[in-house]
Amino acid sequence: MSFTVNFTTRWADFDANIHMRHTSYNDYAAEVRLRYFKEKNITIKDFGKEKIGPILFEENTRFLKEIHLGENISANVKVLGLSRNGERWKLQHEVFNEAGKLSAVITVYGAWLDLVKRKLTVLPTKFQELFKDAEKTEDFEEIILKK
Repeated sequence: MSFTVNFTTRWADFDANIHMRHTSYNDYAAEVRLRYFKEKNITIKDFGKEKIGPILFEENTRFLKEIHLGENISANVKVLGLSRNGERWKLQHEVFNEAGKLSAVITVYGAWLDLVKRKLTVLPTKFQELFKDAEKTEDFEEIILKK
């Protein structure tokens, strides 16, 4: 399943050079992830009830093309990697400018955190399908957990 969100940019997204501020790209990527979870009928409240939450170990942004003041954008999410038990995941976001040109690629490496034990965990059974139908990148790989 392909998942893309269109956004109207805001004045606050831009810097003194009149192009999109570097952290705005990551803010939109995070918003796409939350909307993807909601599309799968999992909200932040659901995570809270289960006392579990997503955490990031690493976030990398590669800038390719400027997004200028007043341009609208679209951003997607694809699964780049997943551990067999679903505990850890790598996601890729592509951000496109208003003309549809690829402007940035954001990769995030994360896991699920038990908010009580403060340790990594797997998703509850009812959430296990979260990334099953998600679009995978061409270079998708299984994340091998070291013991």
